Amino acid sequence: MEKNSVHNQVKEIENQIIAFRRELHRHPELSFREFETSNRIAARLEEAGIPYKRIAGTGILARIDGVMPSDQPVVLRADIDALPVNEETGLEFASENPGLMHACGHDVHAACLLGALLILHRHKEHFEGTVLGLFQPGEEQHPGGASLVLKEGVFDDMKPLAFIGQHVSPDFSAGKFGFREGIYMASGDEVHIKISGTGGHGGLPDTLTDPVIATAQVLNTLQEIVSRNAPPAIPTVLSFGRVIADGATNVIPSEVVVAGTLRTMDEPWRKRAKERIHEIVAGVCMAHNVFAEIDVKDGFPAVVNDAGITRIVRGAAEEFVGREQVIDLDIRMTAEDFGFYTQLFPAVFYRLGVDFTDGRSAGRLHTSTFTVNEEAIPYGIECMVRAALRFLQK
Repeated sequence: MEKNSVHNQVKEIENQIIAFRRELHRHPELSFREFETSNRIAARLEEAGIPYKRIAGTGILARIDGVMPSDQPVVLRADIDALPVNEETGLEFASENPGLMHACGHDVHAACLLGALLILHRHKEHFEGTVLGLFQPGEEQHPGGASLVLKEGVFDDMKPLAFIGQHVSPDFSAGKFGFREGIYMASGDEVHIKISGTGGHGGLPDTLTDPVIATAQVLNTLQEIVSRNAPPAIPTVLSFGRVIADGATNVIPSEVVVAGTLRTMDEPWRKRAKERIHEIVAGVCMAHNVFAEIDVKDGFPAVVNDAGITRIVRGAAEEFVGREQVIDLDIRMTAEDFGFYTQLFPAVFYRLGVDFTDGRSAGRLHTSTFTVNEEAIPYGIECMVRAALRFLQK
């Protein structure tokens, strides 16, 4: 397939894919419950004659073999789940499922992947090897759909040449891409703590073992993990967004529940930081004569982009938008279960600009007003096709 014809192929299906994206946007589904989303994707693949199989519950793995199938495929991945956000965009194709929204652009990811597969399938006689299209469930929720895909052994008999993931970014406009070699996104672990004491009358604190005061001290002391224990060269964040002390003005509760997140970019330090959480919470609670239950759930590992693969895919983007339209990304302390793939395979996770150029704003990810500039969709399709062909072209 001539690369200079890819653009024309994308233009032919652009409206079809935008319509499909809007269909997904109207019907968002939460992590691991993407039943109709999966069925909609499967229906489009069947119409095109692209073989696929169901994986990881609601996931789909499509396969396109070129003239010489290979057990070293190029894997193109898109996540398909939505968020528990009540949409307030006012779009004519806004979510019809109350309290649910594609507020992170996964509808765009799935649409771009479908578009890329349609083009590659039509021209499979022009490349060698195999392309896999992974429509992955559950990126937004622990333990991450990627971990379930790998647990099923989907790639056990393969050695992927490249694992490629694309994610929308409202930080730059449609027609631009962002790449970063090496460490890009943080690991993300969940921290759950329950501190129990003896509740009672707020006017008689001397007769109680107050879990509220103990919790306040725990939260303050835990910040020393970042300020005093973390190596200065390793970015680390420990944040708590949920603290529930269900008492009253004159009632000290018998327990306090706390939940937060630990994020960093180094595996040995990540392990040690989790140990320090246990040590600090246990020590502070002992001093306050209260009891703590600590559960640090292993979440997503850091996303580490393979330098060689990143350069190849970046080159594919620069090929059709120009070098000046491709930017260098900074590290992010957000997490992505794509990190599971980067631990095992040569991989790249890059950004597709979706902001507007007419004065409007796409807003922020994970908010009720996030809006994608749909002019980005053909760019997303074309980049995936060109990237795949760089590994498979005869």
